[in-house]
Amino acid sequence: MNKAITDGITFTPTPYSEGLNVYSSGDGTPGSPSYATSGSGAYVPADQDFGGALEIQKTQNTQRLRYKGETPIIPGCYLQIKVRIKAVSGNLPSVRIAAYAARANGSAVPGVSTVGNTVPLTSYGEVVEVSAIVGIGNRTGVDMVWGASADYGHFGIDLIGQNGGVVRVDDIEINDISSVFLGDAVATVDVRDYGAIGDGTTDDTAAFEAANSAANGRTVFIPDGVFRLNGSVTFDAPTHFTGTVTMPTAAVLLLRQNYDLPNYISAFGNEELAFRKAFQALLNNSDHDSLDLGGRKVALTGPVDMKAAVPDLTRYATRRVIHNGQLLALSDGDWATTTINAQATYDPDNPRTLTNVANVANIPIGSRVSGAGVGREIYVRGKSVARGELTMNAPLYDAAGTQNFTFRRYKYILDFSGFEVLSKFVLRDIEFQCSAVCSGIMLANAGTIFTVRDCFITTPKDRGITSMGGGCQGMFVEGCNFLSNEDSLGVAQRSSIAMNVNANDAKIRQNRATRFKHFAVLSGKNHLLTGNHFFQGDTVENGIRSAGVVLSEAYASCIFSGNYCDNAYFEWTNERDPSPRFTSGYSFSAMEITSNVFLSGEVEPSFSYLVIKPYGADHFITGLNVTGNQFRSINGFINRAEHVDTSIADLDYSRMRNIRFEGNAFFGVAQPVASPLHIEHTENSHEQTWVVDTGTGLPFGARSLSVDAVVVRGGVRNTNNALVFSNPFVRAQQGPNSDRVHVVWNTPVKGKIGVTVRMDNDLV
Repeated sequence: MNKAITDGITFTPTPYSEGLNVYSSGDGTPGSPSYATSGSGAYVPADQDFGGALEIQKTQNTQRLRYKGETPIIPGCYLQIKVRIKAVSGNLPSVRIAAYAARANGSAVPGVSTVGNTVPLTSYGEVVEVSAIVGIGNRTGVDMVWGASADYGHFGIDLIGQNGGVVRVDDIEINDISSVFLGDAVATVDVRDYGAIGDGTTDDTAAFEAANSAANGRTVFIPDGVFRLNGSVTFDAPTHFTGTVTMPTAAVLLLRQNYDLPNYISAFGNEELAFRKAFQALLNNSDHDSLDLGGRKVALTGPVDMKAAVPDLTRYATRRVIHNGQLLALSDGDWATTTINAQATYDPDNPRTLTNVANVANIPIGSRVSGAGVGREIYVRGKSVARGELTMNAPLYDAAGTQNFTFRRYKYILDFSGFEVLSKFVLRDIEFQCSAVCSGIMLANAGTIFTVRDCFITTPKDRGITSMGGGCQGMFVEGCNFLSNEDSLGVAQRSSIAMNVNANDAKIRQNRATRFKHFAVLSGKNHLLTGNHFFQGDTVENGIRSAGVVLSEAYASCIFSGNYCDNAYFEWTNERDPSPRFTSGYSFSAMEITSNVFLSGEVEPSFSYLVIKPYGADHFITGLNVTGNQFRSINGFINRAEHVDTSIADLDYSRMRNIRFEGNAFFGVAQPVASPLHIEHTENSHEQTWVVDTGTGLPFGARSLSVDAVVVRGGVRNTNNALVFSNPFVRAQQGPNSDRVHVVWNTPVKGKIGVTVRMDNDLV
């Protein structure tokens, strides 16, 4: 780059032959004395070494020569001031390049160097050349660094030393030598050329902004050094960092042309800080919808508080994506669970609130609540220190009164809990390497369509994905692998959970989970679980198994289809009902369990694949479809594929409605079941009332509530051995257990019939 060539700028002053009125014996500013009138200088037209020259007699301690013209100082442009001089007579002075550094308004730039190196004149008639380089940037080889506030200069020389000597000075040369400092001046803009200092304390914000404005498509280069930016900076041009920057938390660095994590790591020199600042830029940038981690592994010393990284935002609802990398929790980081025991009071009429909470100020939002009558995955969603209250994500089922509760705040690699609302956020192709010291992801307090896709959540200490509130509304979890930290433990010793959901409409599809206590604990309604594989076995012979999927509300409206449920079971409860006894509604209802593979091995005979657990009396089932599933037990039979856990309450079998339990395959299951259940009954003696026993063949050991059909096989005959053509009628729910059907004829007969019995009544 040469501004004299590219922009037509003239830097070299006019020759002395054109008049000395433009040469000052002062500082060169307007009004300063000139050599045309000072009496201490004269033009010599024919010097043998210089041609035309200025002859000066030194009469002042510092005899100045300054060109009065305003030589421009341009960012990225470096000027060399060069003067040839010789002593003629008298005392021999020393000489140096000197200047007046001016702002645009003509005032002096304070605190900058305005002189070059001093060179002594040691003999008469010897031509000595002195030079110095001036520019904005703090570059090696620049003698006078003037910074971004300099606009122009008055250049010349100083004569110092004893007075009385006479010298002759050749015409002053000023040349653009920027190419010496710029390896590729066309492609690169250096922030030092615009006044950046890089000492870690000086605010270089303005210099960075100026470099960006001047780049015009060229790459902005940030050299070695630590550059302090006290404000936000946006780069519209590509950047190349060899130095680093520091910024306040609230300030944003936005790299529009090369927005990805590797460039932020280069900018901040610390991958953990870089990740936070890159996320901050993601939410403050309309030009990019995704942060590419660039395949990098980010080692974390503690949880990433995602809200703290963007202190100006509490709500965000524009689609944003983080993808393509690994987040690694360092084992010696700050991951310890915060555990607080505190007394509190629960009132079922205020079902999501704990009152009179001791030590409430120290209980973190996002803490998991445990205690008597507290269901699974109950979390603190909010708190009021002034009122001594905690708000929970769900009701408790049997905790009325005052008791001691335990609050555990797990630590998460990514913690979004500080956001009031976060919607349309996507995490994709990321491994969350929890290192058995922390959990994976904590969702925001509220929000829709949070998506975790094609990720690995590896060895979480406590939880894979946690929803403390409603941030899971419409959540997608797809194609992810959840790898347990408790793989070597027996089922009874496990406590970790892959994920939980509180709100409606989750889509949990094509995931794989290994040996957690539970794969998913789901509240809310209208969930789709398809194509998942979760296995939770151990090596304990005749061991217990835990629920793979837990539904914690009776009204589910859920589809569970095409899953591989391996050494785990599907549990359906109403543990989030503050009044667990049925009073109104549909009770356990709206569930479809179809085309799944249920497999177990070496389990106790009482194990079942489908378990309904009422937490209060009088509940029943309305709208259940269990079809096309494979139930298989290996290395030992189990009693049945389904049962009701009556440890708290049983179902009301007289109120079953709209149930289909058919077309399933049973292997290693002692009692296959179906509803409608087809029974072949043979009566060998003449009876008017035939008693057909359904035994345990109806699902859940239910009653024979209704009969769909009675089909005569080959005819029935009376005591005269004559065929009887009259139709019988039936009475359902007979016998002490209501599990028998009476088929009543108009006369005693014998023969064979097929009876179709159901555990439910007609649709109502």
